[in-house]
Amino acid sequence: MAAVDQKAPTFAVAGNRLDPAARASHVDHPVLWLGLLSVLYNGILAFINHNIMPLSLTHVAASEGLIMASAIIYILHKGIYETDLPAFLFLLFTLVVTIYVIVLNRVPFVDHFRNVLIIFCFSGLGGWSNEKTMKLAFRWASLAVLIFLIFEIVSVPFYVSIVHPSDYFANTRGLLPLSYNKTGLFQNALGFPERFSFGIIDHRSSSIFLEQVSLANFCGVIAIYLISMWERISRWDRLLFIATAVLILVTNDTRTMLIFCFACIVGYFVFPKIPKNFNLALMPLIVVAGFLVYTMKPNATGDNFTGRINLTMKKIMELDPLAVLGLSVGRVAEFADSGYVYLIYAATVFGVIAFWLFVCLFPAGRTAAQRRCAHSLSLFIFLNMMIGGTAVFSMKIAGLLWFVVGYMRFHDSPRIRQGRAADVES
Repeated sequence: MAAVDQKAPTFAVAGNRLDPAARASHVDHPVLWLGLLSVLYNGILAFINHNIMPLSLTHVAASEGLIMASAIIYILHKGIYETDLPAFLFLLFTLVVTIYVIVLNRVPFVDHFRNVLIIFCFSGLGGWSNEKTMKLAFRWASLAVLIFLIFEIVSVPFYVSIVHPSDYFANTRGLLPLSYNKTGLFQNALGFPERFSFGIIDHRSSSIFLEQVSLANFCGVIAIYLISMWERISRWDRLLFIATAVLILVTNDTRTMLIFCFACIVGYFVFPKIPKNFNLALMPLIVVAGFLVYTMKPNATGDNFTGRINLTMKKIMELDPLAVLGLSVGRVAEFADSGYVYLIYAATVFGVIAFWLFVCLFPAGRTAAQRRCAHSLSLFIFLNMMIGGTAVFSMKIAGLLWFVVGYMRFHDSPRIRQGRAADVES
């Protein structure tokens, strides 16, 4: 056995060592299916719940656990390299914070650790994915979302007959449908007359996600993928992703993602000119902008942009001092609609700082495409946390989001294993 430079990449598939070119043409099926399941698992469970057997929250948790356990096994089998350490250390730090919060509050609270574990798993899978595998994962996921979205637009009864969101959330989350909801849709998707709408359908679309918020945020994930990979995907893929995003925007009535998608169009040209570390200033700037909105319109309320910003700012200013140190985790459920406050209560101020640094510094920023990915990721997450809650942490969204971030981080850059040289057959 002859030792080679420890910086040289070594690729192994089914016991055979492949060069990078051969690896690029190979579909990594475990990575592909884990990426797809992160988007589709709720829809699959809803189909089973409505058409085969009733399910419970235990089945949902077990499904998520199985996906993440499979991802961890895959990542550990590949090995931890020097360039994997930021994600690994972030996960380890979060585990320490989680134990600290549990001990102080005497409450088994692992929500934030679960959120960071999702980030670790899918950024890791993305880092090991080749281009062909990632393209297939996004193409099939987008196609599934588009097909179910068309079903929902054309015939709500047919869509409900497949997945019946109302029954699924009643059985697995305990969210019983309101008396006026006879549609079979998730009740929060019904909207109300004063809400922003294009008027295409009479409710907010949900597609394979079963509820409207995740579908809206999936549109943001598509936008990040498009500006990161635009020069490397085919014309037909561009058409598929644009058609899916546009159909979501005109049926989901999402103001935030409409703004974000326009920002990404401009950002395609602007983001490459901005240093990646500018992202460190983005979260503080968004919070300061929220404070200015609050000072100008302190009485603004309701389900609109200024109303949602004011809600978050009021909760920040009313923050329980003990929550900063993780002593009020029992109140975390009150802040599911205010991302920054939720994160403080769930992870302490130290967890918030760690999350901020990871989001800003983990993505690569060497190439124009990588800077587009890095800047759009930060804008997507930090803007979402100002006007929304925990949606960006759910596997349905965070899975493919961090999948593409992990891929872009290692794009054209081999991993480096510290401390020992790789061996190849002499």
